[in-house]
Amino acid sequence: MFYMLSEDEIRGGKVTDVYFMRTKEVLDKMGIKRRVVAEVFAKSLPADWKWAVFSGLEEVIDLLSAHDVKVRSIPEGTIFYPGEPVLEIEGEYTDFGIHETAILGFICQATGIATMAARCRVAAEDRPVISFGARRMHPAIAPMIDRSALIGGLDGVSSVASAEKLNETPVGTMPHALILIIGDTVQTARAFDEIIDKKVNRIVLIDTFNDEKFEAVNVASALKEKLFGVRLDTPGSRRGDFKEILSEVRWELNTKGFSHVKLFASGGLDEYSIMDLNPVCDAYGVGTSISSAVTVDFSFDLVEIEGKPVGKRGKKSGRKDLFRCEECGMPVVVPFGHSPEKCGCGSRLTPFFETITPKEDMNKLPTVREIRSRLLSQLSGFGPEDL
Repeated sequence: MFYMLSEDEIRGGKVTDVYFMRTKEVLDKMGIKRRVVAEVFAKSLPADWKWAVFSGLEEVIDLLSAHDVKVRSIPEGTIFYPGEPVLEIEGEYTDFGIHETAILGFICQATGIATMAARCRVAAEDRPVISFGARRMHPAIAPMIDRSALIGGLDGVSSVASAEKLNETPVGTMPHALILIIGDTVQTARAFDEIIDKKVNRIVLIDTFNDEKFEAVNVASALKEKLFGVRLDTPGSRRGDFKEILSEVRWELNTKGFSHVKLFASGGLDEYSIMDLNPVCDAYGVGTSISSAVTVDFSFDLVEIEGKPVGKRGKKSGRKDLFRCEECGMPVVVPFGHSPEKCGCGSRLTPFFETITPKEDMNKLPTVREIRSRLLSQLSGFGPEDL
């Protein structure tokens, strides 16, 4: 058996922590029905992150679409900062409270992945970055991982199932296994070129048998202008200075007349290694650092019961409104219904929450590419100093 839940089990509340079931049992037996407002926010961010990218909202809305609730949220694909509310759910508590575990699960992991992807996007500047991370996590969640990676600004995904669910075309090169079985890199490159659809870029792995720079020239000599790029995935055990190896490959290709061939790097990359390799690399495949990104520790708290502000210790009671400065982007959180006049910089503040009725709006949500575009517009002014 595969150790994963079905959609029906998740929708039925089975993923919940047992104390929420006991809470519902007590309230139901006592006949207590209370309309509440629950708020989700992150008091801090992991790994010294200054900002994060909100992801996972669509699945939350899907889960709540069977319930009589209203949602206010920042748009999916939005950059947010510690202490800002990102999501608010209003409804009768026993109708949706059992889903707290699943709701947090949907957004905590997805937001961490989207944020790490965005950091790699900023680091790579305009160079393509592809999600290679499906193999690092349970296969059941590959589409979620790749969706969040795309939301974070990555350019494509390698997983076939993810691509199908996200209406994408899977992107990839070739594995060491193919070259090992055929027994020769150039022979493999020729076979790939003869058999695989011409729409697929010819990117050949060059670190299986021989020195990378000589293998790159051999492959380029065989495929000539049909060779789009070469990929290096050199293991850490023999990597040496990966940047220097890439530099040597670039030099040899250029001096032999193959300057059109792109260099594609993969294997243990993160935002910092990407920045280091940028001078000699044209594209990246990133897996582990994105798919196993640290989760964002959102909390889910009741802030209003039957219209009255409430709050546990250490939590600001009552519903809140979130505004952003149109000029400097500074967030301003105020009590619900209050409208601050201007930002400290003197510019106008605009409300940032969107209202969603899950029962009615599920089919009106933006596509992953639309969400990605929103995020990229926010990242347009970001640089290494923002990581």
